[in-house]
Amino acid sequence: MKLRDIMSREIASLDCGDSVEAAAQLMKQYNVGSIPVTDQGKVVGIVTDRDITLRSVASGQGTDRQSVSDVMTSNPVLGTPEMDVHEAARIMGDKQIRRLPVVENNSLVGMVSLGDISVEPRLSDNAEVALKNISKPSSGSIR
Repeated sequence: MKLRDIMSREIASLDCGDSVEAAAQLMKQYNVGSIPVTDQGKVVGIVTDRDITLRSVASGQGTDRQSVSDVMTSNPVLGTPEMDVHEAARIMGDKQIRRLPVVENNSLVGMVSLGDISVEPRLSDNAEVALKNISKPSSGSIR
């Protein structure tokens, strides 16, 4: 099975100059926790609700004046529509990411989440393994 078979195709995205506040508003509007960030149509980052919390709000920055390029994760891991879902799940686990932007010809065409993988009966084991890897504590965590 390929990513094109399970990816979400209607994706909200932000321009790298958009404000953190605009990112949070889009997340609320679409009930999502991450949004790809583009520059001239090319995916250059991804901003998550966690990025906003830790890199903007917790540091006392003004979310209306700070741009998403200041808080986003740059150079995100990307998938392609032709990528095998098992490979995508392995990468997501290895890189400890829950969402994978899907690009074709340098343009954003979809998004795959662990949830997309887990609802597919033949793939639920892949999602379980990826989630276990994602959930491993990183260095510096409080126990």
